[in-house]
Amino acid sequence: MLKGAIFDLDGTLLDSMFIWDTIGEDYLRTLGKEPHENLKETFMMLTLEEAAEYYREHYGVTLSVKEIVDGVNAMVEDIYRTKVMSKSGVTDYLRWLKENGVKMCIATVTDRYLVEETLERLGIRHYFFEIFTCAEVGFGKDKPIIYRKALEHLGTAKEETCVFEDSLFALKTAKADGFHTVGVYDRHENRQDELKNLADYYIWDFADPILKNI
Repeated sequence: MLKGAIFDLDGTLLDSMFIWDTIGEDYLRTLGKEPHENLKETFMMLTLEEAAEYYREHYGVTLSVKEIVDGVNAMVEDIYRTKVMSKSGVTDYLRWLKENGVKMCIATVTDRYLVEETLERLGIRHYFFEIFTCAEVGFGKDKPIIYRKALEHLGTAKEETCVFEDSLFALKTAKADGFHTVGVYDRHENRQDELKNLADYYIWDFADPILKNI
């Protein structure tokens, strides 16, 4: 029986992955530099701070890591504050989990202040015990540290806790560390068959009745 739930944010709870599809290239162009690779793929497993270091090492950007992170956040914050919405069925499912005593946390790459403001605007912040960000934990989702930290905070048994992810690489990390996993469809993940086959459960949206039988 489900006792704890660890949710990714972008692409899982929020319909927001469109922001990150081109932000790596868009930001670099604001510095007068042209990307020579698909930065979305390169940055997929990196924290914002690690991506900033990558700019410095591979593109000769002389700004500090903090300046780069602040610059990227400045480009996306207005979209989070005004346009990003939750995905279908999210609010009702979170309400159901709370009513059934399931403890919930967020585990995300996005910086805390953007997460807090967006969840408050959407009226769902109060469902989550805590928010864990890769920047604060110090590791990206290629390592299971953020999930372990969230689990420790929830105080639930791993076998009674699910990680919800739309990204194949992140779900692989959680699955390999022994978590039960729910793969969440998002149009920006191109490897849906692999995600579906790897996850313990797979949903198109949060209205899926399977969620109440985990």
